Amino acid sequence: MDAMTATDLLTRQATRHFEQAETARKRLVELLARQGSRLSMTIDSVLVAEAAAAPWVRLMRRIDRNGVREALVAEREKAMNELLGYGVSLSTSLVANAARLAEQDGLRNFLSATNGMVVDEGQVEESIPVAAEGEVPAPEVAEIPKVTPAQMRTLAAVRDNGVTLSEMKVGRLVVRAQRGDRPRVDMVQWVISKGWAVSDVSRSLYQGQPVTLTAVGEAILNG
Repeated sequence: MDAMTATDLLTRQATRHFEQAETARKRLVELLARQGSRLSMTIDSVLVAEAAAAPWVRLMRRIDRNGVREALVAEREKAMNELLGYGVSLSTSLVANAARLAEQDGLRNFLSATNGMVVDEGQVEESIPVAAEGEVPAPEVAEIPKVTPAQMRTLAAVRDNGVTLSEMKVGRLVVRAQRGDRPRVDMVQWVISKGWAVSDVSRSLYQGQPVTLTAVGEAILNG
């Protein structure tokens, strides 16, 4: 993958995480202003969204300093080392424990989302042109990946059927669909790992995380 395409894809995913974290924070602020509000689920959503955004924040800063190829390698290595460094000890604070678990999930999701993404060597990383005022640039996908019929059906279900990813019990994920066919869990996880779809990590898996297509996923379906 060339540097500009990689930068574009990573920036879109990072922006999505930033927006989800901001939405979760705003929701918590609104509830804090209302006396008697139930905050536990909202606080959990903030912890999850902030933890999911954290590696993307670092990645964007690294890209500004070092370029996308070096930045991606360094941030993936950092995420892997942090995951390996987590122990099993727990705090007496339930909030601290929840934050710790959210951080681990955020790192795993980042590694999954960037898995297999390799930036070509020797590419000159040009800055992404800024659109003129009032002009909304159309998302571009440099190359549409080849997919199998099963992968295509999974993407179509994500687009059309209101798919959510949930956790029935610890470690057991399930897929739900509001309508139509329900795709397999492993297929949904696979298209997310490829960057063709993304789950809304501002919500907890207990609540159910809506899954939507990325620009690449849309491009694949539009063929």
